[in-house]
Amino acid sequence: MDLDLAQVRAFVRAAEELHFGRAAGTLAISQQALSKRIARLESLLGTELFQRGGNGVRLTEAGLRFLPPARQTLAAADAAVAAAVEKDRPLRVDVWGHLYAPMRTLAQVAGEAGELVLGHGRDLPSVTAALLHGDIDAAFGRVHPPLHAGLAHRLVRLEPVDAVLSADHPLATEPALRPDQLRGSVLWAPGALDRLDFLHQFAERFDIRDRAASVNLGLAHFLAEVAGDPQRFSLLPADVPLPEIPGLRSVPLIDPTPLYAWSLLWRTGNVHPGLNRLTASCAAAAGQSRWLEYNPARDWLPEPPQAPGPST
Repeated sequence: MDLDLAQVRAFVRAAEELHFGRAAGTLAISQQALSKRIARLESLLGTELFQRGGNGVRLTEAGLRFLPPARQTLAAADAAVAAAVEKDRPLRVDVWGHLYAPMRTLAQVAGEAGELVLGHGRDLPSVTAALLHGDIDAAFGRVHPPLHAGLAHRLVRLEPVDAVLSADHPLATEPALRPDQLRGSVLWAPGALDRLDFLHQFAERFDIRDRAASVNLGLAHFLAEVAGDPQRFSLLPADVPLPEIPGLRSVPLIDPTPLYAWSLLWRTGNVHPGLNRLTASCAAAAGQSRWLEYNPARDWLPEPPQAPGPST
């Protein structure tokens, strides 16, 4: 039985989206064309892959079994094409979590990967979609569950987090703060807290009940809002360069120290040689700079995607 890769690709996109219209849009074809490809594939296999009804579509048992090897088939086909015609193509890399300056870390490890082309991701869902559609090869930022089954990741860096607050905040003169000392202050977030996993988990873990959201107009604007109110605070990875904003203080957090986890993310089956070089560079930099030190008696790591062992 010879599979038509266009039909297989139509099936995989529809299985990922569970919506034929959206899946067709990602392939730049009509919904009718996508439906025909899937129908022909089902006819070839002699079984239905989707259940179609008033509540949308969902995978049948056969569809669930077919999806993992179908993804592997497409990955192998893409790798074959890349090996034949894209030997010297630059590695396409994206970042997300721009407010926390992910390029600081990526810039330290990118040199060994060869030529890179950077994308313009907004957040983890948009970058995930770009990876699954083959628009980019790898991405860098904070990974949090749920992670798509077609993706792999490697923890690269655990970065201590500081509190940033107004110089008029009652705790601004402290040399260091425990997270629970911030109860009673207002956690100022650069967007809806339920979409900001790290800040949301911090607030829940340390019982920060007073929370408010801003609009993400960039780091300088966000920190100026923090500095302008003596009741507000927020969190930033310790090495993020702070803009010169009058009345802003940065105070280390201890007992425990929150850690912000940076990861490299890629689609399984991607064989671009630059990806292997980039992951090797990440591992080397982590060892040299002690980026992955973690002691559960000292540090707080919210639901780490890959928790390293305690440091010695």
